[in-house]
Amino acid sequence: MLRKLTPNLIVDDVNKTIEFYQTTLGCFELVLTDPKEGRFDWALMRCEDVELMFQSKKSLETKMPGFFSSMKTGGTVIIYIEVDSIEPLYNWIKDRVKIISELSDTQYRMREFLIEDCNGFIVAFAEWA
Repeated sequence: MLRKLTPNLIVDDVNKTIEFYQTTLGCFELVLTDPKEGRFDWALMRCEDVELMFQSKKSLETKMPGFFSSMKTGGTVIIYIEVDSIEPLYNWIKDRVKIISELSDTQYRMREFLIEDCNGFIVAFAEWA
């Protein structure tokens, strides 16, 4: 049966995305890339149990010509990450990123805030209230 979900997000610049997730968000480490150095077409990043893959739109267009050429990258997915201690994370990150939704309690018993990453994807960080 199903065991794990690791989204592969389409981005324009994998190297820029790696920089954002390592430096701006702080905890993501680079696990694998293709190619192994230089301008990356694909990367796997991990922060504890959270894994994300990023693949360049250009590399996908070479594998599936015409399919991705008219698609816009970013903005069509919300990455929802559950955390253990949201307030220290929010205080550390709030001046480093574009905040989409300030830290608040929701009607579904989560305390959360949302940011925009360097590709236009929304990243939500949440803790059970």
